[in-house]
Amino acid sequence: MSPDHETGADPFLTHRNLLFTVAYEMLGSAADAEDVVQETWLRWSEVDRGAVRDPRAYLVRIATRQSLNRMRAATRRRETYVGPWLPEPLLTRGDVADDVALADSVSFAMLVVLESLSPLERAVFCLREVFGFDYDEIAATLDRTPAAVRQLASRARAHVSERRPRGEVSRSEHEQVARSFSLAVQTGEIEQLLGLLAPDVVLHSDGGGKVKAALRPIHGQDKVWRFLLGVWPQDAEFTAVEVNGWPGFQMTVAGRVDLIATFRVEGGLVTELYVQRNPDKLARLQS
Repeated sequence: MSPDHETGADPFLTHRNLLFTVAYEMLGSAADAEDVVQETWLRWSEVDRGAVRDPRAYLVRIATRQSLNRMRAATRRRETYVGPWLPEPLLTRGDVADDVALADSVSFAMLVVLESLSPLERAVFCLREVFGFDYDEIAATLDRTPAAVRQLASRARAHVSERRPRGEVSRSEHEQVARSFSLAVQTGEIEQLLGLLAPDVVLHSDGGGKVKAALRPIHGQDKVWRFLLGVWPQDAEFTAVEVNGWPGFQMTVAGRVDLIATFRVEGGLVTELYVQRNPDKLARLQS
């Protein structure tokens, strides 16, 4: 008998955070992930609980299938998306950052890499590499054979390994760079800003065609800092926040969140900068 049955706890409430994280890993959208969780609850509410041997696996199966349906629809929408696509940001807390593996898995850098996988590859990668489900469980979830799941997992791992950022990131170093970076931007200290950018830095910005953003990634110190200083007005307010498990900052203009930024830091320099400005993806952050 599972621990859920032994304690009498509602398995949905026990595993709600897991269901949200699985859906968010697969979709890169907090709003869609919340919808998946709600859909999972509706289906769970109609189930004969006594007939479910493993509620956790059963719930994840529902959430994964719902996420796959949404992923396939999202893939078609992304074909006409204006400019680079970046995830909807999550403002996380220290408990996420303390779990280094989870923080890395939901980072902007990782979610951008996962976008290049097929829906099935992404589902297998998330369930296997992030959440530790065994191949038989994943096979049952996806209605595939364990052998087919192993092949999907192998392709996904190779793809992610080839494209994910190299090297370990020191969290304390990342925090220090984030503070210095936001201060340099606020004050317009060009030399300080340039000193924090790697020569081959790449900036990714998402405006969804609704606000000013670069339609393609911007490469190099000079182009990146010129873009940054041209984006925010003089009356902008900056706040240090934790974005998807890593330090970043939030820019507020006239009381509304205008921008969320997070980084990839290596050797004390920003090598990748992710700037989310799409108002649809910032809507959940507005007070």
